[in-house]
Amino acid sequence: MNKHVVADLDRLSVVLAQQKPAWEPGTRQAYHALNLGVYESELLRRVDPRHRSLGQFFQEELASPLGLNFYIRLPEEIPNARLATIQPANPALAMFTVPLPYTLAVLDRHSPLHLALFENPGPSLPLDNERIYARNFEVPSGGGVGTARAMTQAYSVFATGVRVLGVREETLQQLMAPAVPPLHGFYDECQRVEVPFSLGFMKPSPKYPFGHPSAFGAPEREDPLDLPTLKPG
Repeated sequence: MNKHVVADLDRLSVVLAQQKPAWEPGTRQAYHALNLGVYESELLRRVDPRHRSLGQFFQEELASPLGLNFYIRLPEEIPNARLATIQPANPALAMFTVPLPYTLAVLDRHSPLHLALFENPGPSLPLDNERIYARNFEVPSGGGVGTARAMTQAYSVFATGVRVLGVREETLQQLMAPAVPPLHGFYDECQRVEVPFSLGFMKPSPKYPFGHPSAFGAPEREDPLDLPTLKPG
């Protein structure tokens, strides 16, 4: 898969629809590095009356109302001077900050995790050699660009009830609910460790404790998918 396919949402939807599951749905789980976001975007395009992509929906329904300096579809007018350059993860440090099975899976060129992270299409998909980051190009998983303040503000809104966005209480409760394990449990076929996921979010667990049991997101850690962010200003 390349940028031309990802940029053409109609063409991309055909590619996604032709992908066969690696196992029966609901039986196992595996970390999706980039394709989870494009699947979610295609679902949204079909249920949204205006058929907006995830990036468009995020900008109009969340970023603009909240005044967030964050984009899933970086506009042309953002200059290079405002984009922080990528700082690759320190492999030596990662050896001590992530579980050993995860590290071994990353290094194994034939493992599902390595293939998900580096092969098709790989974390460089949203990047641009001349402009640091591709403009008007959506990669919902791993392709968001914004300030730390914007990300903090977005999560704080959800942590305090999302009243400003008019999100229904039952929707928030679903986000806060404990993850439901697949038939074979929370063992992740990509990461090779037990880690609960729910509705695309990572949930707190004994191996990855963070926040309250009702929290949703992910703990900060050294990761090979570090991407650039916007500088304040």
